[in-house]
Amino acid sequence: MKTEYDFSNARKNPYTGKLKQQITINIDSNTIAYFKSMSEDSGIPYQTLINLYLTDCAKNNKHISIAWQNS
Repeated sequence: MKTEYDFSNARKNPYTGKLKQQITINIDSNTIAYFKSMSEDSGIPYQTLINLYLTDCAKNNKHISIAWQNS
């Protein structure tokens, strides 16, 4: 191992803007089962599929219409 390293020609990581943030979220078990089923069919991890779906919603500025019912 060198005692000193030359970082004068170093450049920033071009992927830092695409880093993911770990969160905790409550999702219905039926929804998880749906994405896990899609995962088995596609070979893509279910968490990646959920991320891809949410990314698509954000990119396309999708809005949901929900009417809450009072019990």
